[in-house]
Amino acid sequence: MTEVVDTPTAFGRPIRRKEDAKLLHGRTNWTDNIQLPGTLHMAMVRSPMAHARIAKVDVTAALARPGVIAAYSAADLGELNSGVPCVWPVSGDDTVMPPFPALATDKVRHVGDVVAVVLATSAAAAEDAIESVDVEYEALPAVVGMLDALSPGSALVHDQATNNTCYVYDLGGGYDEAAAKADVIVKRRFVNQRLIPSFMEPRAVVAAPMGMSDEMTIWTSTQIPHVLRVLLTLVTGIPEQNLRVVAPDVGGGFGGKLQIYREEILALQLARKLGRPVKWTETRSENMVATHHGRDQIQDIELAATKDGTFLGLKVTLLANMGAYLGIITPGTPLLGMFMFPGIYKMDAYQFRCTGVFTNTTQTDAYRGAGRPEATFAIERIVDELAAELGIEPMELRRRNWITHEEFPYTTVAGLTYDTGNYEAATAKALDMFGYDELRAEQKRRREAGDPVQLGIGISTFTEMCGLAPSRTLGALKYAAGGWEHCTIRLLPTGKAELVTGTSPHGQGHETAWSQIASSIIGIPVEDIDVVHGDTGRAPYGMDTYGSRSLAVGGQAIKKAADRLVENARLIAAHQLECAPEDLEFVEGTFKVKGDPEKATPIQAVAWAAFSAHNLPDGVEPMISGAATVDPEDFSYPHGTHLAAMEVDTETGKVRLRKYVCVDDVGIQVNPMIVEGQVHGGVAQGVGQALYEGAEYDPDGNLLTASLADYLIPSAADLPTFETGTTVTPSTTHSLGTKGVGEAGAIASTPAIINGIVDALRPLGVTDVLMPASPQNVWRAIQAAKGGAA
Repeated sequence: MTEVVDTPTAFGRPIRRKEDAKLLHGRTNWTDNIQLPGTLHMAMVRSPMAHARIAKVDVTAALARPGVIAAYSAADLGELNSGVPCVWPVSGDDTVMPPFPALATDKVRHVGDVVAVVLATSAAAAEDAIESVDVEYEALPAVVGMLDALSPGSALVHDQATNNTCYVYDLGGGYDEAAAKADVIVKRRFVNQRLIPSFMEPRAVVAAPMGMSDEMTIWTSTQIPHVLRVLLTLVTGIPEQNLRVVAPDVGGGFGGKLQIYREEILALQLARKLGRPVKWTETRSENMVATHHGRDQIQDIELAATKDGTFLGLKVTLLANMGAYLGIITPGTPLLGMFMFPGIYKMDAYQFRCTGVFTNTTQTDAYRGAGRPEATFAIERIVDELAAELGIEPMELRRRNWITHEEFPYTTVAGLTYDTGNYEAATAKALDMFGYDELRAEQKRRREAGDPVQLGIGISTFTEMCGLAPSRTLGALKYAAGGWEHCTIRLLPTGKAELVTGTSPHGQGHETAWSQIASSIIGIPVEDIDVVHGDTGRAPYGMDTYGSRSLAVGGQAIKKAADRLVENARLIAAHQLECAPEDLEFVEGTFKVKGDPEKATPIQAVAWAAFSAHNLPDGVEPMISGAATVDPEDFSYPHGTHLAAMEVDTETGKVRLRKYVCVDDVGIQVNPMIVEGQVHGGVAQGVGQALYEGAEYDPDGNLLTASLADYLIPSAADLPTFETGTTVTPSTTHSLGTKGVGEAGAIASTPAIINGIVDALRPLGVTDVLMPASPQNVWRAIQAAKGGAA
């Protein structure tokens, strides 16, 4: 096996991302930049009502508008009105899987549901024409909250169902026996509010027939070009070999582009029908109601313990809002967290139940972390509540219950086996960076002085499962796809390399990090490696990017492909140097004869020798390449300790994040600069959930936070400088020792912030604050604790 070397331009170095120059200077290709001759622009007629029968859809007047070429209702489209598929029926046949048509047929089920589509020669003409589509609705009662949706006699989102339950999923057991032995049981209800993915680039799609053939190409701002190709083939009937899916430069995803959307289906179907390119670019207002939402859980949590704080058992009862329809993995998203509710802690029993609920709201699906932030929030919040109940310092309570570094590998009560970790080391480093003791002393002084602005310290010691794989595990969970990843590396005649990956980046820095891995093995400079991604025509094999899987899974495929490339080159180099292949050593890009270092040849020269083919060994083909498909043996398990110092004005409810420190262990780091960037972005997103963001509906199902004027997102000015650090415990189940980092900050930061706010207010009797912890929500919590009007 070829060794990974740490060279000045390769593995482990914080080199600048080589893709950034083109992105920052606009020398790039977003989907909306794609201009094809004869393009028709598509606009959607969206329902203003959350629940109504469709009495009439008449597109006649729209067809008479200037520039309009075509307009369709569901009836007009007929068989081309394909449905949006869901690939994760978590409880098999017991999962209610209602139809999700591209154009609504009988009813609309949420504000933003699509009832008609208009195509015109310009985007402006199409937008103007949708005003002329005549739609008549017969209003129906809407159900928005999950508790209301499950109440007897509530309106049904789907008529063919007997209630609004999508599924019930159970895991584990034995909690009652554990609770019977407990000295204390802490029960809390936590709410993980609904969030809206707010990526820099809204969704966009261009679909076009290619010449006189039956081939179609679709360019789309997606995280999953390979998965999307398969699903589009299944729902449209276009043969897979005739369909090319391209994800150009994608401006953020956060799970919101891990989806097959109705707009992609419609653009493809209509381009094929009309024989012309069809283009659609989402407006920000459309984004708020049409892109799937995230989170939205009600969590009833019980933690049973002895009086010395030893955890005995955990009971988790979830309600998970599906929205009106099921997207690609809507039912499974909350279940991605079911194995993580025990977190880093030891206990004897764990009982989990999740009920999926239909409501007249936009469907939910994966959002950065996808189930694991919700799980981490619940366990870290309930640990703080138990600490307060027992009068034990919250960090000390964690120490008494976490898995120690000597105990790895450790099989948790939820059934996962964590391969490595060192929670003690990460926590010790974080406490030192944070000045924990000094801040506790300051907190004590301010409490004794009756300062109206109180200081709270929030703790989150977490782990997560990353690298969505292996395929057999996913299959056992009834997920339709696998978790493998592919890479092909070709050494070109001039000594450069082309690395073809099945991952599909949207801001993560893959072009740089993947080049660093390959460079360290092949021995050619990072700048001489071109990374090809996001195009099923050029990179036909892959399972794409989500769930912090790109490095944890795709990185292993790169290493294996690079190893194979070197071994293929070794045969030619040995022939050139007139020795046996096993007599060669390969060091920093050069083959050398053992014992005779003057007799050597660089791999670039071997590449030219292969191309010229003048002097090759018998039976060796004139090319140097390596290909590999890797299906990991297990998930990877990064972890860390995040600490937040929160100042809370007890008179106004205003909150200030004064200091934030995090120490993450993501295993071996390919590029520490990229790791730090991922942590910063994740923490900012988690802080956004804790303090700013929240999708809110009125009782009639109207989205009240339907623009960025109402749906608040933190800016750089709202955040302090994050102080980051790392520890390293390499993964033993992944060949590079890496673990994954893309979601760590978003998973750990939210409970740290809320724990800090509650810690500041606990002397006033506050035990929880609803997210986002706006001044209003904080003030209400204070008033409720005082027994006043909230």
